Amino acid sequence: MKLAYQIEKEDKTYYLHLQGDLIGDEIGPKLVELVSDAVNEKVMNFVVDLSEVRYISSSGIGVLITMLTKMRNAGGEVFLVSPSEHVKKLLIITKLNNIFTVFDSMGEVRATLIS
Repeated sequence: MKLAYQIEKEDKTYYLHLQGDLIGDEIGPKLVELVSDAVNEKVMNFVVDLSEVRYISSSGIGVLITMLTKMRNAGGEVFLVSPSEHVKKLLIITKLNNIFTVFDSMGEVRATLIS
């Protein structure tokens, strides 16, 4: 399933809602560009909603890591939210759950960002 996305901006946080398979195809560079734009706008938090992502390939993992690196180099952070069980297992197997901050729900991440 082809990846689609919507971006929502709120104060110093971008919310990226993904639907489909994150395989790092032509959408991957666009997602990295969104992070570059966020960095230029002095955004400190980039929240990636994975609730509607079924599959992530190795290239998709590369996209997420590139996004995280760009944000951290600018003093910001990338948060992953609502991964499916399949995606959660992938994050654990690849040990990315130790690199990314992962939240179970959007409410949880919003509460953390407010405090």
